[in-house]
Amino acid sequence: MSLINVENLTFSYPSSYDNIFENVSFHIDTDWKLGFIGRNGRGKTTFLKLLLGQYEYRGKITASVKFDYFPVQISDADKPTLDILREVRPEAGDWMFLRELAALEVDDGALDRPFSTLSNGERTKVLLAALFLGDMHFPLIDEPTNHLDARARETVAAYLRRKKGFILVSHDRSFLDGCVDHILSLNRANIEVQSGNFSSWQLNFDRQQEFELAQNERLQKDISRLQKAARRSSSWSDKVEASKYGDGSADKGYIGHKSAKMMKRAKAIEQRQQQAVEQRSGLLRNLETTEKLKLFPLSYHSNTLVTAAELSLFYGERRVFDPITFSIQRGDRVALDGRNGSGKSSLLKLLTGEPIEHTGTLSIGSGIVISYVAQDTSSLSGTLSGYARECGIDETLFKSILRKMDFERVQFEKRIEDFSGGQKKKVLIARSLCQSAHLYVWDEPLNFIDIYSRIQIENLIEQFKPTMIFVEHDRTFREKISTKTLHL
Repeated sequence: MSLINVENLTFSYPSSYDNIFENVSFHIDTDWKLGFIGRNGRGKTTFLKLLLGQYEYRGKITASVKFDYFPVQISDADKPTLDILREVRPEAGDWMFLRELAALEVDDGALDRPFSTLSNGERTKVLLAALFLGDMHFPLIDEPTNHLDARARETVAAYLRRKKGFILVSHDRSFLDGCVDHILSLNRANIEVQSGNFSSWQLNFDRQQEFELAQNERLQKDISRLQKAARRSSSWSDKVEASKYGDGSADKGYIGHKSAKMMKRAKAIEQRQQQAVEQRSGLLRNLETTEKLKLFPLSYHSNTLVTAAELSLFYGERRVFDPITFSIQRGDRVALDGRNGSGKSSLLKLLTGEPIEHTGTLSIGSGIVISYVAQDTSSLSGTLSGYARECGIDETLFKSILRKMDFERVQFEKRIEDFSGGQKKKVLIARSLCQSAHLYVWDEPLNFIDIYSRIQIENLIEQFKPTMIFVEHDRTFREKISTKTLHL
């Protein structure tokens, strides 16, 4: 056991006037399984890169361990997987790789295959295995779940639960609950470390905000009452002081004493008011608010939008999944379930009209308008204004939705390719929310998206109840919004 100490850390990018971190101090035990949470664009990946020594900063970071970062950069993906693992972790024996891969449910044969032929989920597991084989190495794991299906997430969570000593950036609430024992939260005003999993952190955080909201309301009432009392006392003092200059029969000494007493009382009230203001300024600094989003689904004239009978997809000669029969009715929110590579994304693309080889029949109702959120964001480029024009959506509405999803106005001046992964995904979702459609087809919409925005989107779907078919491996989200599940 040793400590990672962060003292008075201050950092900003050269192109930014605002500090990402300012005089931040805390410590981390290297035995902790630490979940790292916070809004998109607030600095989680930046902090990991500061630990890696990739940026200059003010303050001090000390540690007796060497940091390793996931995802690992692979220079030649055509090499056999075992050769790549030997390069990443030369001090480990081959038997160690086999042991770790067995724990992650990866077939031994994957070691002999070129790394480029592995699925995204297999690559994630293979590189995680190498990460935990370094002596006195401390893994920094940045969003490993984005290419893992539901079953793989459970496997990786169980694997991490048996390890000790890592920082894990993730927005998947169930995944965090399954493998961490501490939470490092990057809040609006500070960074906090707390013992427990995500659910216990959320409970404590919500209770603290509820307490501060009640305290804030009480202080606001006190300030209002004290303001009125101060005005009354000041007014009385002025009237008493003015009475000294009447017909000359009054006791001016007594009146002066009474006026001074009134003024002293007014000053005391003013001081109490200032103390209440100062107390109130220390509250709600970390309050996370989410504005309600809106959606405008179209109503279709028939109850049935899509029907499929004995439908199966093919990649060349290979059949992707066994024939399936299903229908999508008005108001359905269908969750597609299956392992990586089972054809979920391909089925969604087929629904949007892409020419994918298949057998069986697929019938989509006449005139149905579909809004599609793709899994991949790599094609996004240019400005938000240009993107809105290209998609034929209202720019003002588009940017208003992004603002509600925690985009700062300064982001509107940047190019989309410079956005974080979560911000790019929010661009796709915001575009979809601008489109009135009969059917919303969303492919892993929550990849990289922060927890607060996930809850915001859940609330939106529960309120407007659009007809949807979607792929999403966040178990909490899927269980909350789906009305039925289609297994491939």
